[in-house]
Amino acid sequence: MDTQTRHALKQDRFATATVSGIDWLQEHRTNTIAAVTAVVILAALVITGAVVYSSRSARAESQFGQAMDIYNTPLVNPAQPALPGDKTYPTAAARAQAANPLFVQVADKYSLFKAGDNAEYFAGLTYLDTGQTANAEKELQKAADSHDTGLAALAKMALAGLYRQTGRTDQAVDLYRQLIKNPTLTVPAPAAKLQLAGLYESTNPAEAKKLYAELKDQDKTTAAGQIAAQKLAGK
Repeated sequence: MDTQTRHALKQDRFATATVSGIDWLQEHRTNTIAAVTAVVILAALVITGAVVYSSRSARAESQFGQAMDIYNTPLVNPAQPALPGDKTYPTAAARAQAANPLFVQVADKYSLFKAGDNAEYFAGLTYLDTGQTANAEKELQKAADSHDTGLAALAKMALAGLYRQTGRTDQAVDLYRQLIKNPTLTVPAPAAKLQLAGLYESTNPAEAKKLYAELKDQDKTTAAGQIAAQKLAGK
């Protein structure tokens, strides 16, 4: 077969394939357009969703940062008066009262974001600072259920303190034992054990002494171990 003939055959096959393709597109024109449209719409939705999520996340972080700025504002120090224009608060309770509504707002509005989880915890703390134990318990319980194990541990620690404050010793003991069994970077086992020993000082002195001895022997280099040693020495 000569070159010219082969070239003609190739052109015929190309032409046939092209015509077949055009025929197929015309025959399935509606389905093709629908499929392409669906892909375009899906891509647009994904991009829009990502932009909206990023925007809301940024707003959540910004508002949480504003609340934290208030929560970290210095208290009045008679020995070191504030500079002109600097904001201060007379007491921790007054400062917490100012920050609390912002934390609550972020927690309620941005519960699906990291900032919302963090705000839940600080809402609980600021309720505690202002003596609103019922509201504090509600917020801290929510934070204690967070998927963030570090944040959940901090919330459980605060919640155990609230239980001690309100006379619910058994519930406090249960939380401390959970924290000892499942330590985190935010609440190491020695820290939880030290709190449990402190609780037992008035309810079970023998158990308190045992826990202090364990801390003294096993955690000599930590602050908890040093505090335990002082407790055993009666200091």
